[in-house]
Amino acid sequence: MVARLPALPQILLKLLELCQADRAGMAEIAKLIANDPAMTVRILNVANSAAYGRGGQKASLMQALSALGSDMIKTMVISDCVHNTLNGFPYSNNSDLRLFWMHGLTTAVISREIAKAMDYPQLEEAYLAGLLHDVGRLALYAAVPQEYAANFHLEDNEGLCGIELRSLSITHAEAGAWLVERWKLDSFIADAVLYHHEPAQRIEASHPLIRIVHLSHQLACHGTLLPIAEDAGYMCQLSGESLQSICQSAEEQVVRAAAFLGIDLSGVGHWHAPDVATVAVPQVNAIQQRLNDEIRHMTMAAEIGKSYARQKSDTQLLTVIRQSAHALYELEDSIILMMNGSGQSLIGVSVGEQRQRLVEFSIPLAGGGGVAGSALSGRVSFLQRRSSGLGLAEEQLCRVFDVAHLVSIPLTVGSKCLGVLVAGVPVRLLDALQGCERFLQSFGVQAANALNASARDRGEIDRRIAALREEHRESSRRVLHEVNNPLAIIKNYLGVLDDKLATQQPVDGTLTLLNEEIDRVGNILTEFVGDASKAAPASIELNGVANNLIRLFRESKFLPQSVEIIVRLPDQDCIIEGSADALKQILVNLIKNSVEAMPKGGLIEIVNSGRCRRNAAAHFLLTVKDNGPGIPGGQRDSLFKPLQSAKAGTNRGIGLSIVHGLVKKLGGDIECVSSVSGTEFKIYLPAAEPSKSVAPTFYAQDLV
Repeated sequence: MVARLPALPQILLKLLELCQADRAGMAEIAKLIANDPAMTVRILNVANSAAYGRGGQKASLMQALSALGSDMIKTMVISDCVHNTLNGFPYSNNSDLRLFWMHGLTTAVISREIAKAMDYPQLEEAYLAGLLHDVGRLALYAAVPQEYAANFHLEDNEGLCGIELRSLSITHAEAGAWLVERWKLDSFIADAVLYHHEPAQRIEASHPLIRIVHLSHQLACHGTLLPIAEDAGYMCQLSGESLQSICQSAEEQVVRAAAFLGIDLSGVGHWHAPDVATVAVPQVNAIQQRLNDEIRHMTMAAEIGKSYARQKSDTQLLTVIRQSAHALYELEDSIILMMNGSGQSLIGVSVGEQRQRLVEFSIPLAGGGGVAGSALSGRVSFLQRRSSGLGLAEEQLCRVFDVAHLVSIPLTVGSKCLGVLVAGVPVRLLDALQGCERFLQSFGVQAANALNASARDRGEIDRRIAALREEHRESSRRVLHEVNNPLAIIKNYLGVLDDKLATQQPVDGTLTLLNEEIDRVGNILTEFVGDASKAAPASIELNGVANNLIRLFRESKFLPQSVEIIVRLPDQDCIIEGSADALKQILVNLIKNSVEAMPKGGLIEIVNSGRCRRNAAAHFLLTVKDNGPGIPGGQRDSLFKPLQSAKAGTNRGIGLSIVHGLVKKLGGDIECVSSVSGTEFKIYLPAAEPSKSVAPTFYAQDLV
């Protein structure tokens, strides 16, 4: 089909290019037409006719173009190019196409006039789309003349589309759109051809060209002298009166265009259903039969490709591949063998109703034989029973399928063979299948592409699942790390509580702290499962949270006796926006890291330096400093990334990445300065607006 159908002439493509670029002036058009002697002669004949009489003087090409006008010239060039192209279809010269041309020219002329009335800028595009809207009828007639000869003379309506679908599985609208796309015309022209039979309500919001051709086709089908309903042109916002005027003026233009093309429309009426017995069916030669086979294959392959895409698993896809081989080529008995992981053998797979005993079938590629050769060469092979090139596995398949011949169809993607489909071939089909070896090869490639795409999609899904699992594992490690902090404090404070109860000391403050830490565990878990509320951030007093946390550390015996902690906080309130729990998590992680960095003891300082300017905004600078051995140089560049610490345990290195994320969540920044004399973390937290109300803060002195 692709090789035999005519191509559009370059002169038409160039003219459309000029029109689209708004450069189709008279000089450019003259230069274009001068390259086509036959077109030049026809233009001069029209310009020198009685209708454009010049008092006996013969016009030059430039004078002829000026006399006819650019709009007329564009129309004539388009009509002539399309006429010559469509006459190049097989059987076009042996059939009466006058009715086809009358309908096409009428639709083209009306499309151009409707486009003009709508102020659609590409008038030539509208004319061409109307002229080509039924080109699919010629394509189907050329491809399958015996099946389509009677249909070609039927009226161009929805009933015809139904007949085409039942008999050919493709409509002339679909065939026409495919051909227009092959000609590399604008995609909206292809859409106008494809949708000219769609219900009006489906296309009322579509591109103007689609609506123009749809309406023009309807008007051309129903004749130009009938009364036109007032709302007939609602899709194009034209009144019935306007359409009536367009249709009446179209008749003269159609006659003039037909005369220019040498088409005699005298005596031509509207579409009619012919007596099938009187329809002459052209004889099909060998070349034409090949064309017929190609369009059948193209149609079926398109449907099979859609079927492949709908399958949800490899098993379903392999089943459909076997079923497709049966439907397309009558290969009823077949087996699919897939390449094993090492690429050394072909292994039978369990597919649908495929004989279960064939699943254990294995054909080593190194062992020779026709099937192995087909897989290695990537070519279709026909194998005969008891021939010298047949291996033991092929002999077994001949017996299983009870046939004398096999066909091996490789499933290849590029130079890679994914497997083979081996089928039994009845004697009655052998010649026919050998004659369509190219189609069998294409079938194998299409099946392999579907398998490859399925594997790609499955691989992408597996990668996404793996990424989600890793993300979940990382989140779980973070939660475990953070939950362990308040749990350790709670455990230590239970010991403090026992001591106070034993000595009958007040325990109210201790119970309050325990309750707060239990709530903090709950908040961490709630945030992990994504149920954290979206409430507006509260304003908290930085010094109160820090004092409270240090008192908690000291009283719970969380800090070793060898570690001293000093707190320097200003007297005035330091208000920030955010969660007190987040600030606690930041300080707990930094203090724990300092403690772990000083196993022999040392000093930790927590200092609030008060207000400072950072990024042109007011911030508070909170510093956590220790006099430990410092952070190794190799870890400083990726300090706030997880899993960089040398500490033992499943949660090593998570703390600082959590600290970094929490500081960013509070809108702040964090910096680290480390040397052999110690490590200092500087935390910059944005100061809240003065008018903000402050949430109650539990101060350490309230515990006394």
